[in-house]
Amino acid sequence: MTHKEIRVRFAPAPTGMMHLGNIRAALINYLFARQKKGSFILRIEDTDPQRNFDPDGKKIIEDLHWLGLSFDEGPGIDGPHKPYFQSKRTTIYDNMRIQFEKDNLIYRCFCTEEELKKRRRRQQALKLPPRYDRTCIHLSEQEINEHIEKNIPFIWRFKLDHDIRITITDLAHGKITFELNNFSDFPITRQNGTYTFMFANFVDDLNMNISHVFRGEDHLSNTAGQAALFHSVDKPLPIYWHMPILCNIDGKKLSKRDFGFSLRDLRDTGYLPEAIVNYLTIIGGSFKEEIMSLDTLVETFDFENIHATGHITYDVEKLKWVNRRWIDQLDPTSLTNRCKSLLQAAYKKLSTLDDQKLTQLIQVIKTEMITLNDCVKLLEFYFAQPSISETDVRACIDTANTKIVSGIVTSNLAHITKPENFVTAIKQSAHAHNIPLKELFWFLRLAMMGSTKGPGIHELIEMLDVDETRNRIKHALELLSRI
Repeated sequence: MTHKEIRVRFAPAPTGMMHLGNIRAALINYLFARQKKGSFILRIEDTDPQRNFDPDGKKIIEDLHWLGLSFDEGPGIDGPHKPYFQSKRTTIYDNMRIQFEKDNLIYRCFCTEEELKKRRRRQQALKLPPRYDRTCIHLSEQEINEHIEKNIPFIWRFKLDHDIRITITDLAHGKITFELNNFSDFPITRQNGTYTFMFANFVDDLNMNISHVFRGEDHLSNTAGQAALFHSVDKPLPIYWHMPILCNIDGKKLSKRDFGFSLRDLRDTGYLPEAIVNYLTIIGGSFKEEIMSLDTLVETFDFENIHATGHITYDVEKLKWVNRRWIDQLDPTSLTNRCKSLLQAAYKKLSTLDDQKLTQLIQVIKTEMITLNDCVKLLEFYFAQPSISETDVRACIDTANTKIVSGIVTSNLAHITKPENFVTAIKQSAHAHNIPLKELFWFLRLAMMGSTKGPGIHELIEMLDVDETRNRIKHALELLSRI
């Protein structure tokens, strides 16, 4: 294998939940492949049945498609190295394991978990590093055959060469050297015969000609063993980037307790895929322009000057800002299409609206939207007359001004058929009576939408239509008359 051809992979376990660390790993691999004109491969690591909650990786594939991260090889897109599920690659692993056995690179280990625990406790008591003591490497062929005849369970362990050092290249850290005498002989199989992450990952990366491995900093400890496996077959190592871990604002590793840990959290809350991809690319970096499309991110991301850092902070407020900017950038039709299903689920009356009217409504309230889901609350006033009270009215108008406000609004209702004229007349009357214009606008907004904050008065009239606006203002005037 040479590294002239760029081939990267995203290799998640099908746990049923893609968290932001997964997504960022997929994203960085995708950006690198597209920028370098290489291949982006999806490989499902499903050899551990305890983590397989997403049969066939359907949710993984759906999430990647939703984010716009198309892969070149993977489930459903066969390439020269299929299949792309580890559970279907057992024969490949078997063949490599048999070759390792012939080359005396592995040995059977019959130690029970309880025995291993006792030895670890003893090592810790003696203040020695807890690692496998190679008990089974010294078994004779006769002892091994006797254990096998008695059906004593065993695993295969890789025999590390403790006399060598292995150096990897990391895009952020440069050269990293591992002294193998600091590491234990690790399992390559489980007792049930399935293969471990360490071995299957190595075989797949080797078999699929993976040139670069980009994954989280927490995988750095695995890399020594995988590098040793490459060395044992005299094959060149991939180039690595152990990316910084995502942490919350308290500096702790992002967990299920943190909002947005799961991509589904963000998707269900109304965050745009463009915004999520945009944010996860710029996080922890410095960019002249922060709002960028996926294509622009491919061109912009600098893989030549990566700074080493242990973690980067996931900031929900910054994500909200990015999402809001993306909502502003969407063309009216696209924004309407993305909001439509949310509004249909909330309001039966939506079926009576044509797309042109719905687009008009959404354009008026979009500056108030942080996520798509906000459209439901922001347009609630349109589908149902707001419930306001005397207390609400009293809160937005000085008691000394109630009669003046009532008189101004009542006398100018005739102008409401022409919203611009109505607003102009209100402004002139407020000036003539020397009362704050904001009180009049607060009152009118409260009447029309149940809130003192929101779109302009003439926009609200156009949204509701003249008759509905007049009826709502009259209702509010009745409440005002009781104060």
